[in-house]
Amino acid sequence: MTLYVINPSSSQGATDGLKDAIDPLVSFGHPIHCLTLAEGPAGIEMQAHFDGVIEPMLRLARSLTDATGFVTACFSDPGVTRLRQETSRPVLGIREAALSDALTLGERFGIIAIRPASIPRHLAAVSSMGLNDRFAGGRALNLGVKDLADEKRALDRLISTACQLRDEDGADVLILGCAGIAQYRARVEAATGIPTIDPTQSAVALTLGRISLRQSHKPEV
Repeated sequence: MTLYVINPSSSQGATDGLKDAIDPLVSFGHPIHCLTLAEGPAGIEMQAHFDGVIEPMLRLARSLTDATGFVTACFSDPGVTRLRQETSRPVLGIREAALSDALTLGERFGIIAIRPASIPRHLAAVSSMGLNDRFAGGRALNLGVKDLADEKRALDRLISTACQLRDEDGADVLILGCAGIAQYRARVEAATGIPTIDPTQSAVALTLGRISLRQSHKPEV
């Protein structure tokens, strides 16, 4: 039985990043497998991408009959509500998990987005969870998904953006608003001196807890 982490983009590089992100959690002993959605776009950067991956991702999830749980590894949380309607196994979206984790690590969290167009979706998600009073703000790197592979450029931009959220917006917790960049988390945290959350790590850790406790959104009677 396996916990499946689904990358709804077609980028194998992003999936490899997910594998690196969850490596510290492998020691929990539960099998975890990361999958790439072949039908997905190279990166999920706009609403059309988000809408287009839901149905193929649901088809993939239905085929995984040995699943103990699912994590959808895109910060827009595509298909999470739909998948929860179809299964009693734990289903976590990485954005929802990261926001929940942020509440336990500080008073006001900031989100580092990839593109400016992502920020309205983040604001809507924060508002829908009733967290406006805990939200310091969101700032964008203005980098594409492919640009994140340029380590020096990506790290420099992440640190400068994180410092703006800390110093100008008052964030005392940071969330990396994209899957597959966990390799930068510890360095951003060290540079800013405040807790920094990788959303995939948060979601996988929460799902492993749900699996161990036999707890889900649809309790089995």
